Amino acid sequence: MEQFRAYRIHAQNDHASGQFDHLSFNDLCDGDVVIRVQHSSINYKDALAATGVGKIMKKFPLVGGIDAAGVVVSSDNKNVQPGDDVLVTGCGLGETHDGGYAEFARVRHEWVVPIPEGMSSWDVMCLGTAGFTAGLAIQRMEYNGQTPDKGPVVVTGATGGVGSFAIDMLAGLGYEVVALTSKRDQIDYLKKLGAKQVLLRQDMDFGSSALDAAKWAGAIDNVGGETLSWLTRTVGWWGNIACVGMASSADLHTTVLPLILRGINLLGINSMATPRPERLAVWKRLATDLKPKHLELIGHRTVDFDDIADHFNEFIDGKVTGRTVVKISN
Repeated sequence: MEQFRAYRIHAQNDHASGQFDHLSFNDLCDGDVVIRVQHSSINYKDALAATGVGKIMKKFPLVGGIDAAGVVVSSDNKNVQPGDDVLVTGCGLGETHDGGYAEFARVRHEWVVPIPEGMSSWDVMCLGTAGFTAGLAIQRMEYNGQTPDKGPVVVTGATGGVGSFAIDMLAGLGYEVVALTSKRDQIDYLKKLGAKQVLLRQDMDFGSSALDAAKWAGAIDNVGGETLSWLTRTVGWWGNIACVGMASSADLHTTVLPLILRGINLLGINSMATPRPERLAVWKRLATDLKPKHLELIGHRTVDFDDIADHFNEFIDGKVTGRTVVKISN
């Protein structure tokens, strides 16, 4: 039986750590579609899982990687055919199901999305969960009435994958984008993506009042904690806050006043469990009106599969800007 390489996370003495293993298909989780993986990516969640810093994985050992893209080699479902160029993001990959850090992935057909026409496996893995999440956040905000004419939208955690894509996509749609970051040396990068203004977190006074002056028409928040609390107090009437991540903290300290006096909306964004119709709609837009104009600038780094373990701690330490694509195979 054919053997292939995979980067699996093992639990050792109550601590998770990763290593390369040689596997067969029988070692993988069940699924009706087998993909030869060409590219994956490194997300913050992948780094948390691989280093053991975060309790991401629900069972061990498990192949890491919440993203995968490549070519179908076998399928038991008529809607997915051998030779199809496909991608999978989220859906439990790298958490409850063997993920994309392997030369082959076996997945369920309902998770599989065709790679949009005109895009490559590198393109869609540069986007990956981060780009999909940014697109999903924007779509959810639009469903709730967000439009460029309402005013500026602030993006926090701006230099990360989700933040970078959110700035690019919002600017492309005609929004005035304000970026919030702690990285002074990345101001030029954020402006190249389309930010009209860059706020430095260390220069901010987030205050503690129940309601502050309205400054923003909406927000995409990647950090949580004090920043998200501040956003609830400063987003204006009928504005939307898309809650994407908790890079700073899972805490949220606020009152009902922004909700009942300004009618703001807190929108939870769960890209892993997105219903398939919504998932397909977002990926269609990522190839059309939401297609980033600065894909190569954001995805400035592609690393070899052999070197994947060298990069996880950079994410934990907050030293990564944009996206990191992993080349798994040709």
